[in-house]
Amino acid sequence: MLDAMNRAARFFDADFAGYADDLPILEAYAQRTGGPILELGCGTGRALIPLARAGYAVTGVDLSPEMLALARAKAEQAGVAGRMTWVQGDYSDAVLAGPYRLAFTVMNTFLHLTTQAEQVRALKHWRESLAPGGLLLIDILHPDVGQLAGLDGRLEWWKTWIDPQTGNTVSKFVIRTVDLAAQMMHNTFVYDELGADGLVRRTLVPFDLRYVWRYEMALLLDRAGYAIEALYGDWDLGPFESESSRMIWVARRRA
Repeated sequence: MLDAMNRAARFFDADFAGYADDLPILEAYAQRTGGPILELGCGTGRALIPLARAGYAVTGVDLSPEMLALARAKAEQAGVAGRMTWVQGDYSDAVLAGPYRLAFTVMNTFLHLTTQAEQVRALKHWRESLAPGGLLLIDILHPDVGQLAGLDGRLEWWKTWIDPQTGNTVSKFVIRTVDLAAQMMHNTFVYDELGADGLVRRTLVPFDLRYVWRYEMALLLDRAGYAIEALYGDWDLGPFESESSRMIWVARRRA
């Protein structure tokens, strides 16, 4: 997992440059709770740096030193490094300090915990870093049975962009299969980079996600010591419905 995330780091910002759906809601919850704020699996700081720019004291934890190196450089460039703390380690057991008034993990990052025991252990660990009544926000996919059945290992083109650092053309492909019995998605991101020398260099980033169902997630949160405050189906905070593509959970630390 660590090697895969390190390999993905240099593609991450360009890959997700256009994604900001979650930022207004994260800032709204930051305004509600105040700081300090913790992101679990912060990557290169896509979501955390805007919160620091808004004036909050923030901490980001990530397994990948390559991701964190890019995050630190971006924080320095944005002039917010003094409000940011970085923790390199596994977010399920790293020393997180705190207490935090808000913790969050977005873009399916929670699903990198691939056993129920790991999920419960991480939730309990995060709870201990929250202030009494502090909030945990978790953004994960809403499994679609029809879509899952169609993940048959084909190579799917995702997007193409020009790398701003090298000028190389990068094409991203995705390979996905699913084990329905294990609730496991096996994913490989394929980055093909066309250099000025005419050679294509391929980078493979394999990883697994263990998806969870609505009431399974509710039980996990309850077992780990949280009271569920809300469940939304999108970043407009629409109701969670059958057609929803996301499950956005907001849970409060129980005393």
